Amino acid sequence: MKMGNLARGSFDTSKIEYIAPNIQPEDVHRLSFGDVIFNTRNTLELVGKVAMWRDELPVAYYNSNLMKLEFNAAEICSNEYGNSALNTNRSVAKLRALATGTTSVAAIYTRDLLKMNFIVPPLPEQRAIANVLSDVGALLDGLDRLIAKKRAIKQAAMQQLLTGNTRLPGFTGKWEVKRLGSLAEMGSGGTPLSSVPAYYGGDIPWVSISDMTKEGGVISSTERNLTALGLANSAAQIFPVNTVLYAMYASLGECSIAGISVCTSQAILGIVVKSDLDFLFLYHYLTSLKSFIKNLGQQGTQSNLNKGMVQDFRINVPAIAEQTAIAEVLSDMDAEIAALETRRIKARALKQAMMQELLTGRTRLV
Repeated sequence: MKMGNLARGSFDTSKIEYIAPNIQPEDVHRLSFGDVIFNTRNTLELVGKVAMWRDELPVAYYNSNLMKLEFNAAEICSNEYGNSALNTNRSVAKLRALATGTTSVAAIYTRDLLKMNFIVPPLPEQRAIANVLSDVGALLDGLDRLIAKKRAIKQAAMQQLLTGNTRLPGFTGKWEVKRLGSLAEMGSGGTPLSSVPAYYGGDIPWVSISDMTKEGGVISSTERNLTALGLANSAAQIFPVNTVLYAMYASLGECSIAGISVCTSQAILGIVVKSDLDFLFLYHYLTSLKSFIKNLGQQGTQSNLNKGMVQDFRINVPAIAEQTAIAEVLSDMDAEIAALETRRIKARALKQAMMQELLTGRTRLV
């Protein structure tokens, strides 16, 4: 585990690195359930992150930018409570104040950390608070597991439905392998000069890679808009609603749908389907390729895509009616996952609000 795997209060294991087989890590750095880990070095904004390890992986070790905290049992009732207490807004602000260094490289030294004070109630009240927060944490853990399960089910469904290995009831027609360029019109975008203010701030949504990674499946708003002048003075073009947006570099293989009329940066290919291809079917098909395409980029096999390459993609397609039915099934799964993610966001916000009340003494448990 590295500093990028540490969030405030939890671990992020979506991107992990592995120890080389010829290196034997020290047992003292092996993570055990309940260990509270502190980030000693990072940017000024992120240094001082604290999280409790909950066996997110079967075996894991932490590197030299992280440190394990051990609390005095006579003062702090549990690691659960200590982890929560160090993640209140007040504690985060105090930790940032301890950091020394520059904006990009900052550190909190052990000698300074040990001098930090924070408010603690008597041990019985600590235990009660820890139990309440643990219950909310269990709800979050349950949602995490359910979301992971639903995503795995959707992944399996894509592998079966988008290949014709499993057919939906009522469909028996033959599938055909076709060149994507024969099924859709494509065009890339452009970026007006950022040094010309008159090109920006208009009413034409301009999609960047960051919009795609932030908004997810359907783009309904953008961070920046272009003016008509900006559009005219760039290679950007207007794409209609339901255009499939495909990242050709940066976040290679990222895929979204235009929920509104948009233009895009040159990093994004707009794919407008013809009558014999369902746009949602294409979206799910390209989404199913995302890991494969990204791996090509990471291995250096293919760092970028271009319009010609995407046009040459071979796609196995059934009749349009079956495409639409498959797309509806997969989109319903996406909607179910999105609803669970919304519940998780609300549960996290609830836990954070409870922490600010209970761990500061503003609200006392009776």
